[in-house]
Amino acid sequence: MSRIVLCAAASRLLILAALAIASALARSAIAEEKGAEISALAARIEALPDRSRLLFDLTGLPPVTAYPVANPPRIIVDLPQVLFRMEANAGLSPGDKLIKSYRYGIFAPRRSRVVIDLTGPAKILRADSEVATGGPRLVIELAPTSAAYFAVLAAEQARNQPAAPPPIIPLQTAKPTTDKPTVVIDPGHGGLDMGATSKNGELEKEVVLEFARALRQKIEEGGRARVLLTRDHDMFVPLAERVRIARENNAALFVSIHADTLSASRVEGATVYTVSERASDAEAARMAEKENLADQAAGLESKADAEQVGDILFELTRRETRSYSRQFSHSLISFWREVGALNKNPSRSAGFVVLKAFDVPSVLLELGYLSSDKDLAHLTSQDWRERAAQKTAEAVDAFISARGREARAPGDQPSDAARPQ
Repeated sequence: MSRIVLCAAASRLLILAALAIASALARSAIAEEKGAEISALAARIEALPDRSRLLFDLTGLPPVTAYPVANPPRIIVDLPQVLFRMEANAGLSPGDKLIKSYRYGIFAPRRSRVVIDLTGPAKILRADSEVATGGPRLVIELAPTSAAYFAVLAAEQARNQPAAPPPIIPLQTAKPTTDKPTVVIDPGHGGLDMGATSKNGELEKEVVLEFARALRQKIEEGGRARVLLTRDHDMFVPLAERVRIARENNAALFVSIHADTLSASRVEGATVYTVSERASDAEAARMAEKENLADQAAGLESKADAEQVGDILFELTRRETRSYSRQFSHSLISFWREVGALNKNPSRSAGFVVLKAFDVPSVLLELGYLSSDKDLAHLTSQDWRERAAQKTAEAVDAFISARGREARAPGDQPSDAARPQ
């Protein structure tokens, strides 16, 4: 009798599981038919004796492409657009033997990506979406392998099935109808490139985007310039693409916005960086090295700077541009003194890739440090953000005004002779 009861109970469980799977499949099919975006609601790592499994709970069943990338060892998982509705590194297990960390987010228009940083070489046992009893999920299952075998897998991937090229972000405007000079504001990081994180969980990519939007409004209210943002929402933009947006729009000024963290929480205040071949100090060198790896955070291979001096006109243009960059840096620091939040050494320089447009005056504004309690209070305060954005806009207006006719309007393109060969 008891055996019959147990069999009946097991049958009911199987029926319920089957109904749950059928329901989940139906919901996923309906979502696909309506063109609804898929969301990721939770993530977790399952550490097994011989493998590690990274799981995302989804609302649909996206196609999945996964492959290894070397130097450093990573696993890249490409998806159609998925909205990740949880915190960064949600469910991360610090003690996992194979998965050191992972990131996720929008990689390009209608595309998302998961980047898994490995503690050592690993092979992909499985990477797909499935319907489980709890609903649709993404499953990435990895196992340790030898360094030699991982190198072979990564090389084979690069040779036979190359990863998609870096995303090209469409220029944000049609042909301008104004002769006002263009200022390009560049909110650092974005998408699966989170940037720095405060001890309370505030993300650099969000803090700088809010500031960039406030700065755009202040500059446009001044009436001297039109403003473009390299990104106006949470999306990854490669470093070279940020520079391209400035150059293609013939920008009179490029301002990249950041908010880093340091191990020394006592360090605080804003810093303005310009580009140089040799860093002004060790902290500037560290900052540039870190920011120049932003593409790597999104799973792209870092490439050496290929800038070459084509002729004397190019070199003269670059020198003049860097002179203008330093002028604006000094002016911006002067205006920021009124906000009362400058670093003790606010003027620095280093080899930032994002500042290397030879014909666009460019600076990187470090708003402050998320690791400083004082700076964090400022950076998350709307009142402080409005005041700081106002002073930055005044510095921009003063720079545009001082250059006068020299500030290139959108219709004025640099001569072919002044372009790098």
